[in-house]
Amino acid sequence: MSSALDGYTGKYLHVDLSAQTGRSADLDADIARNYLGGTGYAARILFDGQKAGIDPLGAEAMMIVSTGPLTLNAVPGGGSVELCFKSPLTGGWGESRAGSDFGPDLRRAGFEHIVIQGKAPTPVYLVISNGTVEIRPAQHLAGKLVSEKLAMIRKELPAGRYSIGCIGPGGENGVAYAAVLFGDRAAGRTGAGAVFGSKNLLAIAVEGRGDVAPARPDEFKKLLREYNAALQTNPVSIGFHDNGTIGDLGANDEKGDWPTKNWQSNSWGKGPELLDDFVKNNFVKPYPCYRGCTIACGRKVQVRGGEYQTPEHGGAEYESISCFTAYVQNEDMDVAVHCSHLCNEYGVDTISTGAAIAFALECAEAKILPASATVGLDLVWGNAQVLPILVRMIALRQGIGALLADGVRKAAATLGKGSAAFAVHVKGLEGPAHDPRSGKSLAISYGTGNRGMCHIHPAEAMAWDSGKMDWGLGPHGLPDPNGVDRWAESGKGAAVKIMQDGLNLPDILGTCKFFMYAGVGVDQLAALLSCVTGRTTSAAELLAVSERVITLQRLFNLREGFTAEDDLLPARACAVPAFGTYAGNADCGIADFPAMLAEYYQARGWDVATGIPTDATLARTGLN
Repeated sequence: MSSALDGYTGKYLHVDLSAQTGRSADLDADIARNYLGGTGYAARILFDGQKAGIDPLGAEAMMIVSTGPLTLNAVPGGGSVELCFKSPLTGGWGESRAGSDFGPDLRRAGFEHIVIQGKAPTPVYLVISNGTVEIRPAQHLAGKLVSEKLAMIRKELPAGRYSIGCIGPGGENGVAYAAVLFGDRAAGRTGAGAVFGSKNLLAIAVEGRGDVAPARPDEFKKLLREYNAALQTNPVSIGFHDNGTIGDLGANDEKGDWPTKNWQSNSWGKGPELLDDFVKNNFVKPYPCYRGCTIACGRKVQVRGGEYQTPEHGGAEYESISCFTAYVQNEDMDVAVHCSHLCNEYGVDTISTGAAIAFALECAEAKILPASATVGLDLVWGNAQVLPILVRMIALRQGIGALLADGVRKAAATLGKGSAAFAVHVKGLEGPAHDPRSGKSLAISYGTGNRGMCHIHPAEAMAWDSGKMDWGLGPHGLPDPNGVDRWAESGKGAAVKIMQDGLNLPDILGTCKFFMYAGVGVDQLAALLSCVTGRTTSAAELLAVSERVITLQRLFNLREGFTAEDDLLPARACAVPAFGTYAGNADCGIADFPAMLAEYYQARGWDVATGIPTDATLARTGLN
C-alpha cells in the first residue's frame, strides 16, 4: 500500500540568509496531495507564508526553487526547475521555468523545494549536497558575468556533478526582469534574478546521489519505453529537434504571429530570409538542456567572426531572436545572436530587454526621451549597432538603461507624454513574440495569465485555433481546432479555460511543456504520476488540481491589489496592423475583447463583472 508521500523525497530545504542558516523540513502530505508540486506547492507556500503588500525585493520576501513529482531525468521533459516569487516587475504572481539538470539533481540531493528568505549581509552562494546546505562567501563573484561566475564556482566545488543556477550583473543591479541562468538556459521572465540579487544570493550549486524511486517501477519503465518510442516518430518532436523554436520564424511571419516594430504590425515579411541566414551562418547543432531529453530542441550557435563575434553557446530561441529582429526592425542576424548571448551573460530576460529597447526606439522617434540619457545613442529603427550597447546599459542601469531596467510600464509612467501607448504589456509583463491577432484565443490567455502577458505560462493558445493543436485535451472538452476559425471570437474564452488547466500541468508536475505538443498529454501525465506516487490519479483529477492552482494564484494577485482592469490587453495588440500582410484586414483585429473576457470568467466560475472567484468556485476547488 502506498504512503501519502511515495514518489517524493519527503523534504524541502528552508534557508534564512539573514540568520545564515539552513534546515530540512517535512513536506506537508495534504498540500502534496492537493497541489502536487512545482508551481502548485509553491503557490500554497507563498499564499500562506508571505504577507500581502510586501516589497518583492525586501528581506521578508520568499524565493521558492521548486520541483514536481515528475522532475526526473527519465521522464519525458523531466529536466525542469520552477522559480516562484512575488514579481518585482509586476507586483504580482511571479514564476519562471528553466530546463536543466538542476531540478532532478535537487531531488537527488533530498529536497523537493528550496524556500529562501532573508538577506545575507554580503554576497553568498549556496552549496547543497545530499541533504546538507552550506552558505559560502561570494564577494569575489560580485559583478562578474554569468560564464565567469560559473567557471569560478566550479573551481571551488568539491568533486561531484554539480548543477548551478546563478545571476549576472542584471540581478545584482536589480533589473526588474533579471534572470537566473542554469547554464545556457534562463529562468528569465518576471524578475527572479532581481529577487536573488536583493538577497545577496549570487548562485546555488546542487549535487545529489540519492534516488527518488517510483512506487510502481515496472509499470513506470513500461510507460517510459512506450512514450519514448512514440516520441521518436512524432512529427512535432522531430520538428523541435531539427529546427528548434527558431524554426518558426518564417511560418509565424507569414501567418501574422510575429509582433513587429513594437507591435505596430504582426508581420514583417523578412522571417524566411532571416531564418535562412541563421541556418547558414550561426547554427552549429541541436543540444538537449538536460540529461535524457529525447527532443533536444536547444540550438548551439555562434557568430564566427567580425564585430559581433560570439563564442559557441546555447541560445537563439525563437522569442529571443524575434525580440532583437522584428521588434526593433534589425536585419542583422549576427547582432541578434550576439544580443541574446549578452542577455544570458548579464543575466536579463531576452523578451523584456528586447521589448524595452523597442519601446525606447518608439519614444525616441516621438522625441519624448530625455536628451541627457541618450547622448551618443542613435535610437532609430533598424540600427543594429546600438542594440548591444543598450543591453549592457540596461543590465548596468546606465543612462537610458536605468529608465528601461524597471520595465515598460514603469518607464511609460515616468515619461508620460503619450508613451503608455507604446508600452505593450499585461500586468507589467512585456509581450512576447506571439501575436493574438493570429489566433484570438491567445488574447484571452495573455489577459488572464497570472504572471502577465506570457505565451507559454500557462498556454500558447494560438497554437490551438491557428496552429490546430489540442495537446490531447479533446477528450477533456477542448473543441476540435480544425472546426474553429482562428479569427472568430465567440467560444474562445471557454476554450482558453480548458487549455490553461491542461497546459499548466507541466509547471505543477515539473516537466517541459513541449512534450505535451509531442504527444505526452494529460492522460499520459496522469499515468506517469500514478506510477510514481502509487496512487491512481485520473486526467480529470489532474485538471482539477490545475484549476485549483490557477485559482489560488489568482487569489494571490487579487490580494496584491489586482482587478479585472489588469486583465485587459493593450490597445495596440488588438488593433488592425498598421502595415504588413494583414494591414487593413478587419478580421485580424480584436473587435470585442470584453465579451471574450466575460465568457472566460463565466467558464472559470468567476464573477463576470469583477473577475473574482465566486464562493461556489472556491468551495468546488477546495479554496474556501
